[in-house]
Parts: sequence; C-alpha cells; structure tokens
Amino acid sequence: MKTIEVVAAIVQDGGRIFATQRGYGEFKDGWEFPGGKMENGETLQQALARELKEELDMEAEIGEMFETVEYDYPKFHLTMHCFLCQLVNKEYVLKEHEAAKWLLPEELDSVEWLPADLGLIERLKNEIKSK
Repeated sequence: MKTIEVVAAIVQDGGRIFATQRGYGEFKDGWEFPGGKMENGETLQQALARELKEELDMEAEIGEMFETVEYDYPKFHLTMHCFLCQLVNKEYVLKEHEAAKWLLPEELDSVEWLPADLGLIERLKNEIKSK
C-alpha cells in the first residue's frame, strides 16, 4: 500500500481551532486541519509554513508537535505530522478550500471531519479545555 506523508496545522486563536473544508479531490467537502505534502529537502516545519502560505495566504508560528497520526485509507496509508500553531496575522484567503471555520472545543463535533483527523478531536477537546 502506498504511503503519503503530510503535515497539518492545528491553528489556535483564543481557545478556538481553525478547520478547513476540502474543495477538491476524493475527499471534497470533508473537514480537515490545513496542511499538505512536503517537498524534497524541507523540514516538517518548513513544509507546513509553505503549505499554509500557498493554500491560505496564512502566516503562522509553527509550535510543538501535537501528534503523528497513522491512518489506513482504502487506497493508501497516511502519515500526518500535526503541529500546534499560532497565527502571526489573522488574515487568510481560501485558495484551495471551500470554507473555513473557527471552532470552540465544544463545537469540534459540528463538522464532518475526515477519518484521519477524527482521532485528534477528542484529544484536542480535552487538552484545550484544561488550559
């Protein structure tokens, strides 16, 4: 089975978490944490900063690693490195996504997350409330 390795941003602002809705491909309309594939020679953090800039025109401070998710989709295995991030500027532009929302921890279940992202939701709800 093919493995796809990606990076994802758990962008926080005042206790809220940023979620994006895919606008293309097999998983169109599913909600996810923004990010994407790495390019040769990039660190995980460099790839994430580049993806946020390319897809959302967003500048974020890439913080600590939150979790690496391993998930088997029917056609490929996904390795997703997830980082906690803070916005440098609050502006963003949807270039590849259909929609975006800022969600409070208790609102995280209000969107249809992609399967690989679902495992992060309970942990996020618990850890953000405890801070």
